[in-house]
Amino acid sequence: MSVIQSPVCVESLRIAISISICGRVALHLDVGGEPEVPMNERKRWGIAIAAILVQMALGAVYAWSVFRVPLSKLFHSTISEVTLVFTIAIFVLGFAAFFGGLWLSRVGPRVVVVTGGLLYGGGIFLASFSSGLPWLYLTYGVIGGIGLGFGYIVPISVLVKWFPDRRGLMTGVAVGGFGAGALVTAPVATRLIQSVGVLHTFAYLGIAYLIVTCAAGWFMTNPPAGWQPAGWTPGPTEKAHRAAKDFHLGEALKTWQWWALWLLLFLNTSAGISIISQEAPMFQQLANVTALVAASMVGIVSIGNAIGRVFWAWVSDAITRRATFVAMYSLQAALFWFLPMFHSVAALIVVTFIILMCYGGGFGTMPAFAADYFGAKNVGPIYGLMLTAWGFASAFGPLMIAYMRQSSGSYATGLHAIAVTMAISIVMPLLVKPPKAAAESSAAGGEMATGAAR
Repeated sequence: MSVIQSPVCVESLRIAISISICGRVALHLDVGGEPEVPMNERKRWGIAIAAILVQMALGAVYAWSVFRVPLSKLFHSTISEVTLVFTIAIFVLGFAAFFGGLWLSRVGPRVVVVTGGLLYGGGIFLASFSSGLPWLYLTYGVIGGIGLGFGYIVPISVLVKWFPDRRGLMTGVAVGGFGAGALVTAPVATRLIQSVGVLHTFAYLGIAYLIVTCAAGWFMTNPPAGWQPAGWTPGPTEKAHRAAKDFHLGEALKTWQWWALWLLLFLNTSAGISIISQEAPMFQQLANVTALVAASMVGIVSIGNAIGRVFWAWVSDAITRRATFVAMYSLQAALFWFLPMFHSVAALIVVTFIILMCYGGGFGTMPAFAADYFGAKNVGPIYGLMLTAWGFASAFGPLMIAYMRQSSGSYATGLHAIAVTMAISIVMPLLVKPPKAAAESSAAGGEMATGAAR
């Protein structure tokens, strides 16, 4: 064979020559230039961007507070009756994420997330036809909540497979988009309400959410089976904190570790959502400020929710998920205890900001925690069912602190109870460890039996 070289020299020229002999031997020659970024490497970063867009559209649900007063006036209802719409949506989200995760393993991520986008956007669009709160409960709460659950679980499940080398950070970025959604939506929704009214605002936003989630969701695909980033292998620390096999949902539920992770998420979420549910009146009482100033404080500290999802997830890649939960629980134990002692606006903002960082950090870290312990293959249904902790916490936390506030006349009792709970709970992440595969356990049992016989 002869190779004729062209006299033309082109910088970064890459030539690939393949020669097949009996269909078995292939020769590849690269000449000049820098190595190209592999296709799958470029693809996974594009999928990450699409995942953030999906989560930002879904996270707009956290802007619900801007609808409370207009809807209360429109339907002559109490704030609590209007807030129930949001409570239903979040509660339904937790259970829909589980069913979305099961469906995900059968039909793939694209079908599930697009369906979620249609239900979420469609539910909010249908809310524009409301003549009373029952219709809002059905459309925004139930239909929209199902769409939220279907859409929320997909980016998490997809990114843990595409980014085994940055598992914590990338799931944190994805759910960080969910936390940041309200920052974009709240001012837009406020202007729309002022210009076209609250019901027409639902129509416009519903269409926008549907378009964004379905368009970005179309790019949600799993990597090829067995795919790993080029040149990456898990280090000794990563191997020590990861399961030896991919668990199915039924296998995971038979381990105490799944229930321990569920409880970790429930406790962390209950603490943070207690504060979220009482922020404005708590700020008014502790700092003696007006409702307008308290609302501004709420807007500032809510940024902590989004930042914490990325920050703590990134930290968990460096110090392990267990150590991250120990740090978050320890911080919250101290901050909840001292919170009622602060009365300046600046101090309350700083303390509450850090608490909400820990609240968001639970959602940013737990998907990677679940993937570490039960494998990335079936993380959709395994973590999806774990999100029921979010639904139960959204009911338990706010009711608990509201009851204690009403019975004692101050927030100190409820905040101190949360602080003690967090302090006691610090031991939990220290005890949890990756579950053993069935074969591994059997082998260990066999060795013990053999040793005993000897």
